[in-house]
Amino acid sequence: MTALLFDLDGTLVDSDGDHLVAFQKVFAPLGIPLDRPTYTAEIMGASNAMIGARFLAHLSAAEREAVLDAKEAIYREGLVALAPTPGVAELLTFAEAHGLPCAVVTNAPRANADVVLDAIGLAHRLPVVVIGGELARSKPDPLPYLTALKLTGASAATAVAFEDSVSGVRAAVAAGIAVVGITMGLSEQTLVAQGAAFGVADFHDPRIYELIERRRRG
Repeated sequence: MTALLFDLDGTLVDSDGDHLVAFQKVFAPLGIPLDRPTYTAEIMGASNAMIGARFLAHLSAAEREAVLDAKEAIYREGLVALAPTPGVAELLTFAEAHGLPCAVVTNAPRANADVVLDAIGLAHRLPVVVIGGELARSKPDPLPYLTALKLTGASAATAVAFEDSVSGVRAAVAAGIAVVGITMGLSEQTLVAQGAAFGVADFHDPRIYELIERRRRG
């Protein structure tokens, strides 16, 4: 069984700018500066637990949780007019036509995933959502992807993952899955260096379909 496994932020939707603004709003009162390069290098693709350990180590566990919960609420409240990444609807139609199960594999909290998938009109097409924070280990550990394989009944040797971050690519590669890098935040060179087969700007790239066909043939 071949499955298509999608990261959420920066992959199915261009949302990193919204996340950056939300982090800046909760970090500023704490005297923590955050610019786009730092966000890209140290936050993009990371779980909230990892972000808290990196930026909020001086706070108690309860205080870290409160800050990060406030950030997520600000992020959700600030979302407007989200649109899916170009070509993803067509790729999902292709998957449905060929009986390929699909799933979302993300380090985002479930509340975020539910809101975003609904906002971009894909919630009904992607009902299987694996949340890293609900598992024993998040990306870059392979466990979220191994969990998605189990839920979809797919084989790592034939599955394809779509990721935009270093941690996400590493997680999928460690699970034995072929990865297509989405170059919203990082360059193709950077994603390939982590193990992606290649990088694309969106889901219209014909190399995606060629890779899926190769994986389907085993």
